[in-house]
This record gives sequence, structure tokens and C-alpha cells, in this order.
Amino acid sequence: YRISYDPTRYPKYIPEAYCLCKGCLMGIFGEENFHFRSTPVYMPTVILRRTSSCAGGRYVYTEDYVTIPVGCTCVPEQEKEAESVNSSIDK
Repeated sequence: YRISYDPTRYPKYIPEAYCLCKGCLMGIFGEENFHFRSTPVYMPTVILRRTSSCAGGRYVYTEDYVTIPVGCTCVPEQEKEAESVNSSIDK
């Protein structure tokens, strides 16, 4: 995880996941398999964003929706042959 910091946001600190590998760790010994790719999983989240206005000596906040990476998952890598077949179908 990496920590995202924004002083105008509540919460100010948000942990964000990032994938360490290009492929996926599989098998008995956890070898990296490049037939799969590691892809982030996102979750929509509500945060409070501080506005430039004040009310009664306090900051005013508005709701804001952001998408945060919360983890990684494995997805099959497309084969090059399948890509060429799909591109010929599109033509």
C-alpha cells in the first residue's frame, strides 16, 4: 500500500493498493506466471472535500466520490492470436 495525502480532504490519509508484480504468483512455489496479469481492484468511496468558504469560523465540506485501489487480482492475459482474430472480425 501507498499512503495518499491531501490536506483538503477528510480523511487526509488514504491507503491505496498497488500491484507489485506484472504477472501473478501461482503454483506450489509461488512462481510468477505471465499468462495472467496483476490488475488493481477499485472501490468507490465517499470523502469530504474542504471548500474555500467558512461558516461560523469552521470549514465547509462537500461530499465527493473517488475511486480507490483496494487490492490486486489476477486476470488472464489475452493471447496474441485471439487479438488478431478479433481485430479481423472488427474490420
